[in-house]
Amino acid sequence: MPAIEPPTGTRALAVTAAGAATLMLLTGCGVIRDLQGTREHPEPEPASEETEDPRAEAETDFPYTRQGPVFQDTGQDSTLRFAITNMERTDDYIVMHYESTYVDHFEGINHNLGLSPTIVDPISGQTALPLYDSDDAAYGSVSPRDDGLYPVEVDATNAYRLYFPRMPDEVKQITFIGSGLGAMTGIPIVDVDEEEPDPTDPNGADMDERGPQPQAGDHIEFENRRPETDWYEYNGGLESFVDSDTTSTTRDGDTETVALKADVMFEFDESDLTEEAEEIVREAATSVERNIDPDNLELTVVGHTDGRGSDSHNQGLSEERAETVRDVLEEELGGDYTFELEGRAAEEPVAEEGGSDDEEARARNRRVEFSYPVDPAETDGQTSEREDGVLGSSDRNVFPPAEFVEDVSTEVVATETYEDIELQVHPLRRDGAYVISSVSLTNTSSDPLTPDLTGEDGVVPGAPDDFTDGTLGGFQLLEPDSDLVRYITYFDYGQDMVGAFADEVHELQPDNTYQLISVFSAPPSEVTEMTLRAGPFGEIENVPFDG
Repeated sequence: MPAIEPPTGTRALAVTAAGAATLMLLTGCGVIRDLQGTREHPEPEPASEETEDPRAEAETDFPYTRQGPVFQDTGQDSTLRFAITNMERTDDYIVMHYESTYVDHFEGINHNLGLSPTIVDPISGQTALPLYDSDDAAYGSVSPRDDGLYPVEVDATNAYRLYFPRMPDEVKQITFIGSGLGAMTGIPIVDVDEEEPDPTDPNGADMDERGPQPQAGDHIEFENRRPETDWYEYNGGLESFVDSDTTSTTRDGDTETVALKADVMFEFDESDLTEEAEEIVREAATSVERNIDPDNLELTVVGHTDGRGSDSHNQGLSEERAETVRDVLEEELGGDYTFELEGRAAEEPVAEEGGSDDEEARARNRRVEFSYPVDPAETDGQTSEREDGVLGSSDRNVFPPAEFVEDVSTEVVATETYEDIELQVHPLRRDGAYVISSVSLTNTSSDPLTPDLTGEDGVVPGAPDDFTDGTLGGFQLLEPDSDLVRYITYFDYGQDMVGAFADEVHELQPDNTYQLISVFSAPPSEVTEMTLRAGPFGEIENVPFDG
């Protein structure tokens, strides 16, 4: 259990043992930037006109348990059994009770390399990190050691508490990540007047460097430190990116940004819309009407160019193109909307120019964007079929939270290989407004190896830099009957604290199989299969949704 660092870089969960007992240090190294076959498929059933309430109450069935190997920096990738035993919501915060048991032998101090402990509301995309004090120490279980680490022994179970910011009352279930075992979905929140009492006689309190140490079969409890009034909260949201041949849409918390690709909108070096482009902008206006926060009808329109040409020329061109798009939007939307207009020339590229994919990158950077506020808590977004006359990239499809699954790897829908790595693909899972793609990687060689999944074979030329970081950054979901491409979703805590909602791949040990996730925005219910673009493993078609 943690000495968890605040999100200014690596955030950690620390565990250790002293003396003759096995020592272990479990460090959640979050992917944080500046802050991380053939298969028969059944015929799809017709989409129902009625939709489920995404906020329905869920039954509690604690504990919710996962087990599997977790990455460690020493290569001693132990098997962890991780169980959430309660998730309480008081008037002030959320308390997660959980237990961890390492079932494999290991020696010395090892660092677990995984995503940081995070709770996610899959409906709104709200996310939260643990509560910290002014010394950057997480509230919860208290280490008995001077170095802040915890005693651990193989087959001994350690019980912990960890505190998170309070989620709103309407949030009934959350998704937890940070165990190193993928996304634990469908965890119910239990509303209580008071949290469970603190341990009265914690047997781990005396397990310091000189005291007794845990033994196999022990159940160990520690002293608990409840949050005080001056705790620090880290609340954020999920940022999604959906691309098409003509537009792309980024949804970041309470803001949606539509980018119109200039090469489709305008002739070279011109600012007048083509005939096709006018229709696209009108569809964009319809999408604005559907998605914008009705209490804040403000749009910001910004023109961008690539890096070629003089600064003064690019500035003028970016302003003129923004004005053209603004005029059509204003005509379609009417006088209740207000507009701000900017030209930013080549100041804000989304793809790096000058590389082997220079032409594709420059084309990505030539664009007109318009941004507007949305209500992140809006849940009336479930669709059975995509409507004509609106941008597909701006659809928001909200479903109930995914049910908890103990082992997502039991069903394999495709297998591919890259060098000495075998990739097994599991069914997709809808979780609120998002889709979880689960895969397993196995090192089939006799030596440890770290695959390069982000080289030229791993990322599509001209892909936006902000959505291709991390080992699985090249992974995407493609809809088979449209031009829409869904990129990996990102955590965004503001102040440049962002990271991919996807597992990092570290050194793979021989014959070990690792479960990994990547998360995307959800398509409508009519989409029953998707293509997984899996970096160097290629495109894997007909990946179904579970259930």
